[in-house]
Amino acid sequence: MRTLYQPSRDELNLATVLHALSDEIRLDIIKSLAEKGEQYCNALEIQAPKSTLSHHYKVLRESGVTHTRLEGTQRFVSLRYDDLNARFPGLLSAILKELGVKQYQS
Repeated sequence: MRTLYQPSRDELNLATVLHALSDEIRLDIIKSLAEKGEQYCNALEIQAPKSTLSHHYKVLRESGVTHTRLEGTQRFVSLRYDDLNARFPGLLSAILKELGVKQYQS
């Protein structure tokens, strides 16, 4: 299995993160991860074709908003809350607040 690109904390770029957060489907993914914590890709209840979801997961991962952990054939996705907060303090909290997330689940 190939290695997935995931930027380090120092490589996180504000413009790339904001672009990743500019899509409704990706915001739905972020909201679900914030409310429920780490989930495997198929567990997210988002109505979109699998190829579309794969694209959105890739955009979120490559921007540094999410982290993907491989375990066997499953891909587990989680928010990179600590990394984003270290680089851009308050950004993700403001986004989650706007999405109606009351408390972040790690």
